[in-house]
Amino acid sequence: MKKCSIDLNSDMGEGFGPWTIGDGVDAEIMPLISSANIATGFHAGDPNIMARTVQSAKEAGVGVGAHPGFRDLVGFGRRTITESPQALVNDIVFQLGALREFARLANVGVQHVKPHGALYMLAARDEDLSRCLIGTLQKIDPSLLLYCMESSVTYKVARELGQPVVREFYADRDYDASGSIVFTRRVGRLDPALVAAKVLRACMQGRVTTVEGDEIDIDFDSVCIHSDTPGALELVQATRDTLIRNDIRIAAPPPASPNSFRSA
Repeated sequence: MKKCSIDLNSDMGEGFGPWTIGDGVDAEIMPLISSANIATGFHAGDPNIMARTVQSAKEAGVGVGAHPGFRDLVGFGRRTITESPQALVNDIVFQLGALREFARLANVGVQHVKPHGALYMLAARDEDLSRCLIGTLQKIDPSLLLYCMESSVTYKVARELGQPVVREFYADRDYDASGSIVFTRRVGRLDPALVAAKVLRACMQGRVTTVEGDEIDIDFDSVCIHSDTPGALELVQATRDTLIRNDIRIAAPPPASPNSFRSA
């Protein structure tokens, strides 16, 4: 069934000090998306970048989300760190708290949490980590949306525990037969028209082609395009334009009621 509205999210603020990641086009991407996953200092980002990015999201009317990662600035959070679920969740809480204070200074709320990179993928397959994370978020703020893949263990646990989630579709990543993205540390330049067509087909038909060449069903509430993918601005612009031309509205997910599981 065709989607009438979809969230468009991107990872923002992933520089550090004077350094930027990707094409450095956050300012151009921000007005084109509806939700921003703001780096919270462990894999990228710093206090000044967080403050600026939150303000930029506010000015663009974009939903603010925390994007916590492994404590891995050197590896950009794409290397798995072996720790207990509780220790990893404590790191997430620390990062979420930092962003929430900058959001409070800007007089905006924090809409969601989306783990970054290898931490996202670890939670997707690790039930203990997913349970610890979801249980902790429900104590902090039961209305916080958690971004995850529908094929993930995180989503399964969320359904069980009543955690409001936003299911993601990755425009700039490949899928395997399980419905999971193929995790990669380096992505080449992609054709904006092909990426937009892939997203449009997923929104219209609920289908995607896997790296094995099969067709699988897929459902989601949000489309992610990483800001560090080469040519990210063109990918976001082409995808947004294509969706709007086909009468699919770009909008942040609606607020979740505490203790209610939301699935669009």
